[in-house]
Amino acid sequence: MTQDQTDGGGSGTAPTGAGPPEYAELPEYAERVLDVAELIPPGRVMTYGDVAEWLGEGGPRQVGRVMALYGSAVPWWRVVRADGTLLPAHELRALEHYRAESTPLREASRHAEGHIPRIDMRHARWDGGVHPGGDARGSGGPGGDARGGDGPGGPGGEGGPGEEAHT
Repeated sequence: MTQDQTDGGGSGTAPTGAGPPEYAELPEYAERVLDVAELIPPGRVMTYGDVAEWLGEGGPRQVGRVMALYGSAVPWWRVVRADGTLLPAHELRALEHYRAESTPLREASRHAEGHIPRIDMRHARWDGGVHPGGDARGSGGPGGDARGGDGPGGPGGEGGPGEEAHT
């Protein structure tokens, strides 16, 4: 685990020192979400909805909540909003990871506030390869199409799942 994964500064992670006490057992669902986050290869991403669909349980907001509480222990920057926007207050740290891992990005228009790029979801989205249950997943994402199960306007909406857990 890298220092960046443990210092509490991740996408949707609680501030340093926040979170469950060390003696507390991690909820089973949270363990499963974090296990999926660790499977995502460098340079690739899954949306909150993709992770929920992969697990066959919960939804984008539940995954977002897990990432907000426990995500600093895994490569948090690889679990993202469906529209590819970077999470407020974490965008610069995430952007460093995306550039280091050669994650496909779409440069922001000159009119976009802060000129922060977005993730190029069409090229960066990971379909998960082989599901933990052993079945091969189709290309394009856990939903089976290029958008997967949580595209803009889908279950997560434009603002992205888990947003309330990150503000």
